[in-house]
Amino acid sequence: MLFNSLEFIFIFLPISLLVYFSLLRRRLAIAAKSWLLFASLLFYSWWNIKYLPLILGSILFNYTIGGLLAEYGSGGKRPIPPKAIFITGIAANIALLCWFKYMDFFIGTTNVLLSTQLPFLKIVLPLGISFFTITQIAFLVDAYEGLVEERNLLSYTLFVTFFPHLLAGPILHHSEMMPQFERLRNSVLNWKNLYLGLTLFFLGLFKKVVIADTFSVWATAGFDTSQPLTLIPAWLASLSYTFQLYFVFSGFCDMAEGIGWMCFISLPVNFNSPYKATGIIDFWKRWHISLTNFVTTYLYTPILRVFDRITFTRSLVAIFLAMLISGFWHGAGWNFIIWGGMHGLGLVINHIWKKNKLPMPSLLGWLITFNFVNVSFVFFRSKSLEGALAVLKGMAGLNGVMLHRSLAKVQALKDMGISFGGWLDPIKGNDQTWIMAVCALLIVVFWKNSMEIVSNAKPSWGRLCILMLIAFWALLDMGKVSEFLYFQF
Repeated sequence: MLFNSLEFIFIFLPISLLVYFSLLRRRLAIAAKSWLLFASLLFYSWWNIKYLPLILGSILFNYTIGGLLAEYGSGGKRPIPPKAIFITGIAANIALLCWFKYMDFFIGTTNVLLSTQLPFLKIVLPLGISFFTITQIAFLVDAYEGLVEERNLLSYTLFVTFFPHLLAGPILHHSEMMPQFERLRNSVLNWKNLYLGLTLFFLGLFKKVVIADTFSVWATAGFDTSQPLTLIPAWLASLSYTFQLYFVFSGFCDMAEGIGWMCFISLPVNFNSPYKATGIIDFWKRWHISLTNFVTTYLYTPILRVFDRITFTRSLVAIFLAMLISGFWHGAGWNFIIWGGMHGLGLVINHIWKKNKLPMPSLLGWLITFNFVNVSFVFFRSKSLEGALAVLKGMAGLNGVMLHRSLAKVQALKDMGISFGGWLDPIKGNDQTWIMAVCALLIVVFWKNSMEIVSNAKPSWGRLCILMLIAFWALLDMGKVSEFLYFQF
């Protein structure tokens, strides 16, 4: 079940909220949490119920390991050293992720390097496994360091499975979430929260089904075509994916945060206008913020601790390695590793630039950052290195330039070696394609983001009419073919 499905919007969400509010009204906080847990497990099982034991087993295992580590922190004694328990817990989580997500990648790499013919396992990736695994790894690290305070099994299970974030993030932290579940007993129905939550949800839905799904057609056609892309179609294909990715990710985060508000649960803000960034450091403070926090706390810092003495150069090495690992987390392929390495290198250069206090005009900084991000996403989207290089070749103009056939009469263009015809046919595009790309660029750079809009919004009949129009438009567009990008995660 997805947020952008009719059964979720008209059946699952209304029933979940109705029962939830009814229980809270009677001050039945434990029953309300139990109901949210049941709804979350039902939501997860909708796609394939056979993976329900997997997530439940993972939760029970990590809760047990976390409990053992917390007992050590409170003075308890066990015959097994706490470090051994901690390493066992981390290794088990990594092994689970490697088995389901990376085994075929390892097999394929082995076949290439050793000229073997090992058969692929073709394991279906369970939805959300990357999110709920690293969420629990963070929990174990904090338990080992004595930072875990809440140890209620019901709250912990709900923290891991809470359906607004389970399939698409944001990545949650136990210290932010579990206390909120404990405070539900003091919650009462808040109509303003409900209104603002619905506003945020339908803004996110609009982003996904109206904007992102429109761009997905051109992005898919451009990246999957076998014919060479000329200059303009190649750039429009890459930009279409860059905008698709933005509106999908931010749209799902808006919907998740909106549902959270309806349930009196505050989820962390995960996007803050990242395409307004004027540097790669700034970009990662705005893009997938919860992942940036995780990488900083649980990858960058431990890598840095390996060194006996921290220096600027060693901190740059830690940044690069952390981003390389982050790239591999996103997907099992060399293209994701290259993407992570590109951003690691970009962060390194940005830090060196800042350390030396070199000037950078804001407009130039934005232009470099946006184009760097756009080019890096070519590797992120492509199914292979060859596919990425083919798109980049077109973007570099190595496949020539084609313009609309209506310009064929301009002799000066002919003299420049430009051809004419169906210039956007390779990406199934038309005039709407470049107009949409220009409009999307203006929106992501100059408009307020969803959280800025909603945080200052006051309920009124005018805003309610606009909300209904946005919701109606989004619901009408839900009949189109929709791509769910999170299957690879």
